[in-house]
Amino acid sequence: MSIDPDQQITQLLRAAEHGDASAADDLLPLVYERLKALAAARLRQTPPGQTLQPTALVHEAYLKVVGSSDPGWNGRHHFFAAAARAMHNILVDKARRKATVKHGGGRRRVGV
Repeated sequence: MSIDPDQQITQLLRAAEHGDASAADDLLPLVYERLKALAAARLRQTPPGQTLQPTALVHEAYLKVVGSSDPGWNGRHHFFAAAARAMHNILVDKARRKATVKHGGGRRRVGV
């Protein structure tokens, strides 16, 4: 008898919350496709010129969400909400960095 994937995600989130380091490794394959779809949706909402790919956004967000010392998730929905918030924050930080003068913010390219 196989476990429902949503139940398995919930069990792994609880295990990770209780300090099981291997739970995060087991969790990624189960949530990867959902996170990638979420990342693609987030990237469609950003202005043109964004160079970050959904895969890279998923990996950065996953590291932020799972890498925190005390994630304290209250189930799957909270985990995915935290991942969505992490993706949003990553995109905002990248946009801010790109807009700084040091990175060419406000300047236009001039053809030679």
